[in-house]
Amino acid sequence: MLLNCVAYQDGKRLAEVPAQQIGEFLHKPGCFVWVALKDAQPDELKQMQQQFGLHELAVEDALHGHQRPKLEEYGDSLFAVVHTVEMNGGELLVGELDIFVEENYVLSVRNKSRQGLLDVRARCEREPHLLKQGAAFVFYALIDAVVDRYFPIIDALESELETIEEQIFIKGSERANIERLYQLKRKVTILKHAVSPLMEAVAKLYGGRVPRLCMNTQEYFRDVYDHLYRINTSIDNIRDTIATAIQVNLSMVTIDESEVNKRLAAWAAIFAVATAFFGVWGMNFEYMPELKWRYGYPAAIFVVAGVCGYLYRRFRRSGWL
Repeated sequence: MLLNCVAYQDGKRLAEVPAQQIGEFLHKPGCFVWVALKDAQPDELKQMQQQFGLHELAVEDALHGHQRPKLEEYGDSLFAVVHTVEMNGGELLVGELDIFVEENYVLSVRNKSRQGLLDVRARCEREPHLLKQGAAFVFYALIDAVVDRYFPIIDALESELETIEEQIFIKGSERANIERLYQLKRKVTILKHAVSPLMEAVAKLYGGRVPRLCMNTQEYFRDVYDHLYRINTSIDNIRDTIATAIQVNLSMVTIDESEVNKRLAAWAAIFAVATAFFGVWGMNFEYMPELKWRYGYPAAIFVVAGVCGYLYRRFRRSGWL
């Protein structure tokens, strides 16, 4: 679906352009066309391919989707894939933003993403002195907007982790904690898959060999890389903390099991002593001194109870019971 198609010249908005008339603006000096599509259909991408001369491999990637974040050069044009990540009811929804860019055009194709990019267009139009740099600045603004939306997700994941950590030492919550930690780990992995490859792609846009299109905007892409580096560091810290929390939680389970085993062993020892005494007195020997004694039975009970009580007291003092 075509969202908008606007022509700009020298940093100023010229007019809304029908898709069929895009070619009329592509060869004007200092002019470029910015087209935005959402969930584009094959015929729409085919039309844009004819208007802008897009490379067929890049169009194929945009049409099929499910691409790893990347940056590819096709002559003087660039093709970038960026993952959009949105929080929806505690779950992360991953979309895709495909960007085709050359000196005289920018084409953004948004797939499976609910968050629009109208604020990016508004921002660029508010800064005509920057928009004057042309399509390269729009390219930066689109990537920067997607990256900035990662920060609230990082904050939400950190808050969720803190909540789980507060529950770790509450007895009876071990299973629930493990499940929540693994769910959180899955979310962090999803964000990691969006950020880490994008870092590699953005690193190609400043310093060293830089595409000619981005020569004058290297500092902006370096700023995006810094943001990605901070996000990636936060992700690694969260993953390490999750791993530690899982180990602590498993240790708590082991400690609880050890406490149960000690209690069972203590009671087993007490009953073993009683069983041993009664086993001896229960044998059918004729000559046993206490058989003819009037108080033999109460004395036997007293001895067994005394020994068991002594063992119970010792286990109690040692913390086994």
